[in-house]
Amino acid sequence: MAPGMKQRCKWAGTDLLYIKYHDNEWGIPLHDDRKLFELLILEGMQAGLSWITILKKRQSYRKAFNNFDVEQIATYDSNKIVQLLSNKGIIRNRLKIEAAVQNARAFLSVQKEFGNFDTYIWRFIGGKPIKNAWKTQKEIPSKTDESIAISIDLKKRGFKFAGPTICYAFMQAVGMVNDHTVDCFRYDKI
Repeated sequence: MAPGMKQRCKWAGTDLLYIKYHDNEWGIPLHDDRKLFELLILEGMQAGLSWITILKKRQSYRKAFNNFDVEQIATYDSNKIVQLLSNKGIIRNRLKIEAAVQNARAFLSVQKEFGNFDTYIWRFIGGKPIKNAWKTQKEIPSKTDESIAISIDLKKRGFKFAGPTICYAFMQAVGMVNDHTVDCFRYDKI
């Protein structure tokens, strides 16, 4: 590594968009319901694709999905879904788009029951981030007991595209777990 270069998690690579996401968002504890909803939806959209694909389309998703305003998305009807299916700026997958609408409705139900989604989701880990100590990216699991429990509960509440692997990626993104490798400059900062 060149002098003055920061050591990052290997997955951040050299793509500037990935590096910015890694350095400024990934793994930082997040408690804002709108942002939690956005990442939950985007993680579901990512299923079967690379995260960089979604990151490159993130601004288009924000525009297409009313900046992830959960109340507006919950009202989307079949006409709006058809409109979204013609939007070349997003992944045009009917099941994923319909899931986003269903998830908005389920999200509102969770907010009503718990006061906010933040309280609901963080209770699965006792409200405090899990700090792992992975030396290599290969050690990092794709799912954990916690992500399995979250997945089961989300599905019971009507959420779609919320399997254990998607839930673990969500947990990583919103800082419920610190999965920066120990040699990454972000590891001790979070």
